[in-house]
Amino acid sequence: MTTSLTEVASSNATLRAFLHGLPGVDRVGADQRAATLGTRSIKTTAKAKAIDLAISMVDLTTLEGADTPGKVRAMCAKAVRPDPADGTVPSVAAVCVYPDMVPHAVAAVRGSGVAVASVATGFPSGRTSLGVKVEDTALAVASGADEIDMVIDRGAFLAGDYRKVYEEIVAVKAACAREGGTDAHLKVILETGELVTYDNVRRASWLAMIAGADFIKTSTGKVAPAATPPVTLVMLEAVRDFRAQTGRMVGVKPAGGIRTTKDAIKNIVLVNETAGPDWLTPEWFRLGASSLLNDLLMQRQKLTTGHYAGPDYFTLD
Repeated sequence: MTTSLTEVASSNATLRAFLHGLPGVDRVGADQRAATLGTRSIKTTAKAKAIDLAISMVDLTTLEGADTPGKVRAMCAKAVRPDPADGTVPSVAAVCVYPDMVPHAVAAVRGSGVAVASVATGFPSGRTSLGVKVEDTALAVASGADEIDMVIDRGAFLAGDYRKVYEEIVAVKAACAREGGTDAHLKVILETGELVTYDNVRRASWLAMIAGADFIKTSTGKVAPAATPPVTLVMLEAVRDFRAQTGRMVGVKPAGGIRTTKDAIKNIVLVNETAGPDWLTPEWFRLGASSLLNDLLMQRQKLTTGHYAGPDYFTLD
């Protein structure tokens, strides 16, 4: 982080001045750019590589009140080996669960290379005290979570209390520290469907990055609209420009509403053409989707064998 960005976080007034001084987003231009990139055609050989890349970027998720250890273990088995009949299919990037399910997920994916992410901080609303958010995060990290997905206080952000949002992200980031081991990565969820404007999406992206986010994420998946292409475009521009100013890379995770292989490939094109190829790895780009994986597997099998699998071939997520 540069000295100038450290200084802008010194008060709400300086944060506000910086964030509102960012270039405005041309809404029509962003919509048109995303729509144009979404029409790019991909040759069959490139499509096969894109499908495998998309599979490797998936965060396979279960975030329901009815989650059980058995459901989590079943999801983890699929994450490690998405198609039991085809060992050439890559594992997904991570599984994402509630904090109390982290120990079950950690045990199920141990040694596989699949990361365990945990939503924390009062997910999905974020309507709880900072103390609870920090404790929630610390519990997940102590249980073995590799990544924490926190949600910002959208009420504070929309009220212009940027300093509160900043301080909460900093505190949760500190709670991601692991004594004697690798710190958990922090993915900051903006819940873009509630931010109203693309300018707010850009401001929230920069605010999260200044506060130390390792990833910025569009949505919880519980609010519509979620990960629209123009919103993802604006966030990709933000991480690109942030690296140009600070030298630090930050990842991007669109989540919610990405259901088909076509959707996934559109996102990969967006990444390549906006942020650049450095972001085309699971380390820097993720796809948050529970129903996407099966469609990717079906399309992969179609390319390999020439026909689609039956509707009951793949397990339901």
